[in-house]
Amino acid sequence: MSAARILIVEDEDKLRRVIQLHLTTAGFDVDTAPSAEQALPYVNLADLIITDLRLPGITGMALIQEAQSRGSLAGIIVITAHGSVESAVEAMKLGASDFLQKPFSLDHLTTIVQKALAIHSLKVENRRLRDELDQRYRFDSIVGRSAAMREIFQTVSRVAPTRTTVLLAGESGVGKDMIARAIHQNSPRKNHPFVKINCTALPENLMESELFGYEKGAFTGASVNKPGKFEQADLGTVFLDEIGDVPGNIQVKLLRILQERQFERLGSNVTRSVDVRVIAATNVNLRAALEQGTFREDLYYRLNVVPINVPPLRERKEDIPFLAIHFVEKLAKELGSPVREISPGAMDRLVDHSWPGNVRELENTIERSIVLAGGPLLEAADIRIETPRESRAQAASAQQPLLPEGVTLEQWEQMMIREALRRANGNKSQAARILGLTRNALRYRLSQIGIEGAGVDEEE
Repeated sequence: MSAARILIVEDEDKLRRVIQLHLTTAGFDVDTAPSAEQALPYVNLADLIITDLRLPGITGMALIQEAQSRGSLAGIIVITAHGSVESAVEAMKLGASDFLQKPFSLDHLTTIVQKALAIHSLKVENRRLRDELDQRYRFDSIVGRSAAMREIFQTVSRVAPTRTTVLLAGESGVGKDMIARAIHQNSPRKNHPFVKINCTALPENLMESELFGYEKGAFTGASVNKPGKFEQADLGTVFLDEIGDVPGNIQVKLLRILQERQFERLGSNVTRSVDVRVIAATNVNLRAALEQGTFREDLYYRLNVVPINVPPLRERKEDIPFLAIHFVEKLAKELGSPVREISPGAMDRLVDHSWPGNVRELENTIERSIVLAGGPLLEAADIRIETPRESRAQAASAQQPLLPEGVTLEQWEQMMIREALRRANGNKSQAARILGLTRNALRYRLSQIGIEGAGVDEEE
């Protein structure tokens, strides 16, 4: 590995020669100049610049500004006379990494130089990551260098110009929303609406009217005609997030949209046509839902024309440094933060974490760390990763039987379902949330135990 190159700018000949001899003996390549004008040809060659602030002609402060304007990544140490600390502080605001106050010891000089070179090395590595990110590992706002992500980039670039339906699968937080938007933005529909529909957030009894609209008088409170999400997205893209939570009666209408591009508003017999591209996403196994009978097979195959499986972040850790650099650049600008670089120790902490919340959790962690950081460099101590506290009760229960004595798994499941319904006062949607199930999955289990619809209120 080549020695670091240091540029010394000092008009005092004796001091300049002493520093040169000391650093050359320490194994560094050293260039010297008695003035800023003579130093300029060496600025972009240097890993570190040591400059006096008071120089004949161009000042040391102006030299720092010139180095910054040339895009130099060199660390900068300023030499200042006793009583001129204010000038050194001003120089550090312009980009200097440290200062030496005359007179100084050579041991102190060595310590400051080593520290400044470490910062320079960090800047160079961060710049390398940024350059690689810009050249090869970014597709719109999607970032990654892993083989899986590069394959996704290729698929997105090929499918985007078409009107083909796409099904995105992956855990919550992996970036399915960003991929859907990238497909839209790189398609001929990019100047038309992109309408996202969170199927989980829509109450079951309002889903049809929200998706397909309604006519005046269709139900109590329907005082005007209202177009649905699909009409609003005409000529654009509809993104159906969490498609696995759509109830059966709506699945039939979605199938018709995909097959015929037609629908009727709630309370109307008039058939309407719409030109939309459909992208769907799920964080559940739709094949398992097919086997349970909670998801229509014909709808699944209509949606699954081009499947894109997005792997969790823990399976593509080589993407983490690039994502971290991307989020630091993005969030520091949005937050007005001085943070610009990530230290190797901080990056190691990010790479070592398992990220159960995937890319969304990583972005939130970077934002929190930037807000609470103490300077322009994110250190390992600045990385605030939320880790769930281990439950002592869970540890103790590991020694206990999983089921009450004399109770089968099937009986226990039925007991839990009945208890959830009791706590929800018969509301299936609320009971499903208590159990951590989709409404369709709960409906299937209710039919299996013979209490489908019995005294169950569908109202939200």
